[in-house]
Amino acid sequence: MRKIFFVLYFTVSTVAVYAQKHEFLKMPKFDIEDLKKTKSEIDEKAPAETLYRSIHYHIDNSTGNYVKKVKYRIKIYDKDKAEDWMNLEISLYDNNQGSREMLNSIKAYVYNLEDGKIAETKVDKSSKFRSKENKYITTNKFAFPNIKNGSVIEFQYEITSPFSYEIPLTYIETDTPSEYTEYVFESPINMSYNIDFRGSLSPKYKKVAEENIYGAQYKTYRFAYENVKGFKREKFVKNNDNYRTQIRAELHSTFFNNGLKNYTSTWEDIRKKLWEDDEFGNQYKKDRLVKEIIPKNISEEKDQHKKANLLLDFVKNSYTWNERYGFRTDNGIKDLIKNKTGNTADLNLLLLNTMRSEGIKAYPILISTIGHGYVNLTFPNLGNFNYVMVCAEIDKKIYLYDATSKQAKEDLLPARVWNNNGLLLRDDKAELISLTNIKESYNSHTVKAKINTDGTVSGIYQDQDEGMGALNAKERFDENQDKYKKEYKEVFSVDFDNINSRTLDGGEFRSTMSFSSNNMIDNLGKRKIINPLLFLHQTKNDFDQEEARKYMIDFISPMSKTKVVEIEIPEGYDIAELPKSKKIVTEDKEISYSYTVEKKDNKIITVSEYTIASADYPKEYYPAFKQIWKVISDSESQVMSLIKK
Repeated sequence: MRKIFFVLYFTVSTVAVYAQKHEFLKMPKFDIEDLKKTKSEIDEKAPAETLYRSIHYHIDNSTGNYVKKVKYRIKIYDKDKAEDWMNLEISLYDNNQGSREMLNSIKAYVYNLEDGKIAETKVDKSSKFRSKENKYITTNKFAFPNIKNGSVIEFQYEITSPFSYEIPLTYIETDTPSEYTEYVFESPINMSYNIDFRGSLSPKYKKVAEENIYGAQYKTYRFAYENVKGFKREKFVKNNDNYRTQIRAELHSTFFNNGLKNYTSTWEDIRKKLWEDDEFGNQYKKDRLVKEIIPKNISEEKDQHKKANLLLDFVKNSYTWNERYGFRTDNGIKDLIKNKTGNTADLNLLLLNTMRSEGIKAYPILISTIGHGYVNLTFPNLGNFNYVMVCAEIDKKIYLYDATSKQAKEDLLPARVWNNNGLLLRDDKAELISLTNIKESYNSHTVKAKINTDGTVSGIYQDQDEGMGALNAKERFDENQDKYKKEYKEVFSVDFDNINSRTLDGGEFRSTMSFSSNNMIDNLGKRKIINPLLFLHQTKNDFDQEEARKYMIDFISPMSKTKVVEIEIPEGYDIAELPKSKKIVTEDKEISYSYTVEKKDNKIITVSEYTIASADYPKEYYPAFKQIWKVISDSESQVMSLIKK
């Protein structure tokens, strides 16, 4: 399938200045009219609205740190649907090496209209709660008191950060409509930044210029947007945030004491920078540490392909991923070997090191996970990436490996890594590569049931995943077994018993369980009405978007789903009429569906199956999916009648 994705790279250095009359960084005085508003003029159904939003980054010329100043004014129309604004969360990063972010100040208020006057409630320190998310992130949480329909929330805070190499990404489009949003970034002219601008919105006011501010010469970037609609998400999208208008800055070069220092500016610069990095290249170029840990049977294997797979099994089964992303190691391979736990880079650079020490051509691939967003192919920078995996080149074929998942195999990788592109770092060059998952995922549901004389239906249900689906299911199961099992009862509204989930020898992940229900049959006179798929029938069209599709349709892998239900009919009953079979397929055979119901002796056997041949599709395919899923829901909604002979 042809993949279509458009990224706008906005070269701000060429933007003309035309915002002289617009005043940035000036929050309007609070107006009682804001409290009297009853609905948003941008979206009258919106439960909340941003009246003013300012994100201001300033690089301190004396320290090199950045200062982030945030100001918000939010109008609440329906507090029960505006849960996101009930609390304020501010996360701070500490690298545990002496550098950390600081919350300098915070002010927060809630305004209400009482007896025609403004009633102000200040958020005090007692509402503050601090939680340690992990060893690097601490989150300060503040609860807003006295919020009502019609309230206005106002807050502003300031953070100082020493991590000024990469300025955090700012989304212009949020889920909440905004009357006014501005982004301001200021850096001394001896610290040059690249600005990564993506998305469809253009600022109403913008100004890019050199100015003398804060007692020094600065380069300023100022963008202001008015009447921005709330961002509308679409289903079957890897990451909706990819399509929001967004701005991010990354350091390009510095000029201090007559010395110019360039940071990354090309993909090859990234390779050279990381090649000598103590937390990256130096972790896999030397094999002294790993020679001693590789089992003898693996070293003696002559077939390089088999050896690569054995090394993957060795690393993924001997060491545990701590669920932290990163292309640089947290503590290094030496510490990983000792303590058995590490981040993505620790495990995959160890795997890479073992392969290279055994004579296998192997290289790292930098990627951006689905949650991190697409790589901007027009803007080479390290901020694009947050993950590393391994590529082995054997007999002129490329194989991909990821040791973070116990279920992973060659080219069978977690869903999080399939995000279109990666940067392959060979020893002598860097090259962008396309990462498309062509391995099909299989999901099969099997039910063997019987209708009892008392009108209940009982039987055994089995759910089995293969391929990437099995890998993802096992990870969810390992994360929380009780939650995983509970989901079956919640999804199907069936009281399952004896749920047993396990991995099979071939890597499939299977869950089996028993059930008994008295609400699957409707009695209509002498007839018993039942859906031949029981609790597995599709109840609605998943492709129900009324507006024109805007984004690509993502499934991450080709897939097929099969349902097989076998129902034993009680003695003395017969079927009045079987549901109609149905088969539909697109002209290019990319999407297909079949539904059959047949009677064999005293059993009704129903088979429903769809196949999606590619991992993702252009938005133009949406009508085809909509049509086929309507056929699925219509077919699977059919019922049959049991009558006494």
